[in-house]
Amino acid sequence: MSKVLVIGAGGVGSVAVHKMAMNSAIFAEISLASRTKSKCDAIAESVKTRTGQSVDTYAIDAEDVPALTALIKAIGPKLVVNLALPYQDLTIMDACLAAGVHYLDTANYEPKDVAKFEYHWQWAYQDRFREAGLMALLGSGFDPGVTSVFAMWLKKHKLKTIRLLDILDCNGGDHGQAFATNFNPEINIREVTAPARHWEGGQFVETPAMGVKQSFDFAEVGPKNMYMMYHEELESLAKFIPELERARFWMTFGDAYIQHLTVLQNVGMTRIDPVIYNGVEIIPLQFLKAVLPEPASLGSTTKGKTNIGDIATGEALDGSGEKTFYIKNICDHEVAFAETGNQAVSYTTGVPAMIGAAMVLTGVWTGEGVFNIEQFDPDPFMAMLNTQGLPWTVEELPAPLGF
Repeated sequence: MSKVLVIGAGGVGSVAVHKMAMNSAIFAEISLASRTKSKCDAIAESVKTRTGQSVDTYAIDAEDVPALTALIKAIGPKLVVNLALPYQDLTIMDACLAAGVHYLDTANYEPKDVAKFEYHWQWAYQDRFREAGLMALLGSGFDPGVTSVFAMWLKKHKLKTIRLLDILDCNGGDHGQAFATNFNPEINIREVTAPARHWEGGQFVETPAMGVKQSFDFAEVGPKNMYMMYHEELESLAKFIPELERARFWMTFGDAYIQHLTVLQNVGMTRIDPVIYNGVEIIPLQFLKAVLPEPASLGSTTKGKTNIGDIATGEALDGSGEKTFYIKNICDHEVAFAETGNQAVSYTTGVPAMIGAAMVLTGVWTGEGVFNIEQFDPDPFMAMLNTQGLPWTVEELPAPLGF
């Protein structure tokens, strides 16, 4: 049994804290902190009502390293779970080093002034965490996170090598809004509007944002248009599966979403550079975030399912030649909301954050330094997915994807 401090009180933080409280044999004491304490208090009240467990709440600026260090030392957790914004990864890592505690996140660092997310900023902390005898576990969400674990499970149990890898992320949910994002609007729109990149022939190949579209029939959702994008697990998977010839990431978007986003881009509302409005400097995308629906508010109206998984092709472990496997999870928005008060997009990230934390706190995964989730044994993580609300299936396909 261990103490844990969660930073971030959005939908993902809410799911993670609810699931931690449901696993009190592992998470003995839970603390939750964010810039807005009232959000933490609302989550704590929901957790108390649903589970009977108590959550301590705090206000903190995650970019104030001395204040965050002092808070961590005062609470005394074994692990800090960073579910705040990607901009704050490095300051939270700094505070963990100063306070002497382990670190976990679900998304890699992204500077505020450049829509670019890469692991090199965090990988540069390797020596500092190793010398401190601490672990930093990166990317323990769904994608990145579960999708990486899926690939490593296939490589351990089905495929000697992985030659081709496609990650397919489908949200078939309908929230009833004309335009809204299912997680932080600022991060979502920066991600979607960035140039697409995929791994091929030993390097990343860049294509225009939303420039490559394919249709795919997703189980329990139906046919959807999906677009090739860049996602950070491509970088770490290319590193830890060196034989990869090609790796791509796909995400589904409806026509209405694409139309709204195109207009917003055309009128400059997705810009991340400052503009002067009435003598005040503002960031257009941050203003847009302020007027869009809060993602955490969409849970009660969202219906449908998510379907996220990997399709991998490579040399079979049993020597039977090249084979293709499809491993996936399907999550129901309404079921997720009934359990935690949050829709499935938050649920599919918050549950793996809890499981990754459990791996660290129970000593199932150990190490000193900075690690990506795919560097550890996938089996115990995969087992907890099945028992904690994200069951998975695997099937053999007759051939690789035809595109």
